[in-house]
Amino acid sequence: MLLEVQNLNAGLEDGKQILNDLNIKIDAGEIHVLMGPNGAGKSSLGNTLMGNPVYNVTSGKILFKDQDITEEKTDKRAKLGMFMSFQQPLEVPGISLESFIRASIQQKTGEHVKLFQFQKELKACMELLNMNPDYAKRDLNVGFSGGERKKSEILQLLMLKPDFAILDETDSGLDVDAVRVVSKGIEEYRKTVGGSLLIITHNAKILESLKVDYTHILVKGHITHTGDGSLVEQINKEGFEKYI
Repeated sequence: MLLEVQNLNAGLEDGKQILNDLNIKIDAGEIHVLMGPNGAGKSSLGNTLMGNPVYNVTSGKILFKDQDITEEKTDKRAKLGMFMSFQQPLEVPGISLESFIRASIQQKTGEHVKLFQFQKELKACMELLNMNPDYAKRDLNVGFSGGERKKSEILQLLMLKPDFAILDETDSGLDVDAVRVVSKGIEEYRKTVGGSLLIITHNAKILESLKVDYTHILVKGHITHTGDGSLVEQINKEGFEKYI
């Protein structure tokens, strides 16, 4: 068992409850998809798992690699091997994309990153994602288009090689070609790292090259139904009404 969430109840700092008695188990190497209507709490779950301080856990546990990380800060979770790709990646002026990724790797591993090998791998990953190599020297996400920001997130995924990644609507706002490139990056992560994924999405296109193990339907902060990969197509055809 890589990740286990036990009877999780969580909400915002103002006391608003969002997640209700939520349970989920993710084994090493598994791909889980999380779907649900708008406002169901999908992004809130991702942020709570990652330790976003905006969210408070009122009861329940989050276990990762047999460690109770319910109260751990985000940086500790990242060092343990967790990663989250954001729906709306923020601009970070003053630090280049290349420097950010290199510093993140050093923080995660605690080891010095050899520059030549790092730049060689970074270049290969950027080529895979059809990213202009000049973006490596630009401030993180500053002036990036929506598509380039999402590629930047997947680039970080490929370089950091986490054991578990949460992808929060990484495909939102992307055209067909950009979705195809992002999917290629996710497929490469699976092939080279074999890590587990929790993919929050409304778009089955990003899942076409992946073998989905479980699909979960989230309604009002509670998982109401779990099925296999075929449930994604069923939801796309029929919607969420029968699960609400």
